[in-house]
Amino acid sequence: MKGFSKRTDSIQEYYFSQKLKEVNRLREEGKPIINMGIGSPDLPPHPSVVDALHQSSSLPTSHGYQGYQGIPALRTAYADFYQSHYGVNLLADAEILPLLGSKEGIMHISMTFLDEGDQVLVPNPGYPTYTSVTKMLLAEPVYYDLKSENGWYPDFDELEKKDLGKVKLMWVNYPHMPTGAKADLKVLEKLIAFGRKHHIIIVNDNPYSFVLEDNPKSIFQITGAKEVALELNSLSKTSNMAGWRVGFVAGKPEWITAITKVKSNMDSGMFLGIQQGAIAAMSLGRDWYGGLNEIYSKRRKLIWELAEKLGLEFEKDTAGMFVWAKLPQGKTSDELLDNLLYNKSIFVTPGHIFGTQGEGYIRFSLCVKEESIKEAINRLS
Repeated sequence: MKGFSKRTDSIQEYYFSQKLKEVNRLREEGKPIINMGIGSPDLPPHPSVVDALHQSSSLPTSHGYQGYQGIPALRTAYADFYQSHYGVNLLADAEILPLLGSKEGIMHISMTFLDEGDQVLVPNPGYPTYTSVTKMLLAEPVYYDLKSENGWYPDFDELEKKDLGKVKLMWVNYPHMPTGAKADLKVLEKLIAFGRKHHIIIVNDNPYSFVLEDNPKSIFQITGAKEVALELNSLSKTSNMAGWRVGFVAGKPEWITAITKVKSNMDSGMFLGIQQGAIAAMSLGRDWYGGLNEIYSKRRKLIWELAEKLGLEFEKDTAGMFVWAKLPQGKTSDELLDNLLYNKSIFVTPGHIFGTQGEGYIRFSLCVKEESIKEAINRLS
């Protein structure tokens, strides 16, 4: 037998795919593991979303192949969603492409724009998939450091010092995962100007804009952003639909057409029932998001209490569904992870999986019920 492709040499199995095997093994051994590691919403979607799925699934005509660009009603719902919540006008038939989750979109966008040897600006710390997809396509990630003293925003003076001649894409993600730095329109404006100056496509990965955030923001609120930017969005976090795999990418028509070329060769459309559920989810009002944020706010206060018991430092003015906490000087994230997992049966995420700038930090998920967080606090006591 001949060997594997080169791309398997440049990547590893996704951290949670690997680590959760160990967590599950410990559970099978009887360990009462409290999982604070992964950001998978534990709350259900709105009943109207499930009803829409059920009603559509009952129709005999629902089970065939669907269009590669989703049904028109879904694209219209996305456009209405952006107009209602961000004040952004998108053309439903030309500037929106539904996706089987925004993670899929990272691959599709990269395959559309990158050739072997191209370079990509990747945040450090940042979502590991930006790096792995870049490497799978034999392109080169060029990391730009995000630092706490700069609010976890890009240092544009440092970016200007880099050789940007081969850079085609820049991944940004605000509200930021894992740090929780909020989206700031002044920063987004600088990003658009930077992309325009250096002919770099800015891709804003925006799945957390409603989580513990009163004023959701989109990069398309910046004048001229459509000329240099794409934006990914998702219903995974905002609508508790992570397992449904519903997301979309928005941008100018010629870019969406090009991405569709790639996508149409990789899947055969989204199940109609899921599309109808997504339409229902995007029709929900601000009461829905407010209710979720009340729950997440209570959980976050308990996580803060847990972090204080561990002697960790953290920022409170953040968004998203995680708490990013700094360890005492001289401690490593793996040391604390192992101590909590094997001695307290608490699983958290080590910061280093998000890049070198994440070492010395750990990430707590808010997708944990209050009673479980209280139990974790009691275990430390």
